[in-house]
Amino acid sequence: MGLSAPQKPKITQDFFVTGSLIFEKRQQTVSEFMKKSISANTIVPATPVWAIGTFGNDNKPNVMTAAWAGVCCSKPPCICVSLRKATSTHGNIMKRKAFTVSIPSEKYVKEADFFGMNSARDVDKFSATGLTAEKSDVVDAPYVKEFPLILECKVIQIVEIGLHTEFIGEVIDVKADSLAKRKRTARHRKN
Repeated sequence: MGLSAPQKPKITQDFFVTGSLIFEKRQQTVSEFMKKSISANTIVPATPVWAIGTFGNDNKPNVMTAAWAGVCCSKPPCICVSLRKATSTHGNIMKRKAFTVSIPSEKYVKEADFFGMNSARDVDKFSATGLTAEKSDVVDAPYVKEFPLILECKVIQIVEIGLHTEFIGEVIDVKADSLAKRKRTARHRKN
């Protein structure tokens, strides 16, 4: 009786989505988990939708969704957002040195998508979606009143990076609907 060749072990992986890549549930061999170069690019796991609010010419409120954004400092609390110069929001932030970040609930996913798919040069996004532009009382920018979490930021640094400009904003205030609030842990309390 001859020996058969050893079989490669199988590993089961559940379906999941990361960025624009979709991985299906199927049996995979160990060799399929070996990393392969897919070249330099900007693939990252999905993040919350960031709706960036600014005032344009004649104090007209504008909002756009931005994928390239995140926390960049804890003290002082700062966030950053990278935008192409071609966007209306880029020009608005350059003039006003302020912006807001409105984080939508699942209820407003279609409106948030609309914000990202249309230009302020072509349409008044607030009128088209029926949402409300609320003027911040601490920075020179509007936020989306219906969205449950708002970060109000003043620009403290601007970094030119190739095709994009990174705006670093100090978070001056955070507003949250009562349902979005949570107990502050020791880590989050001010010293």
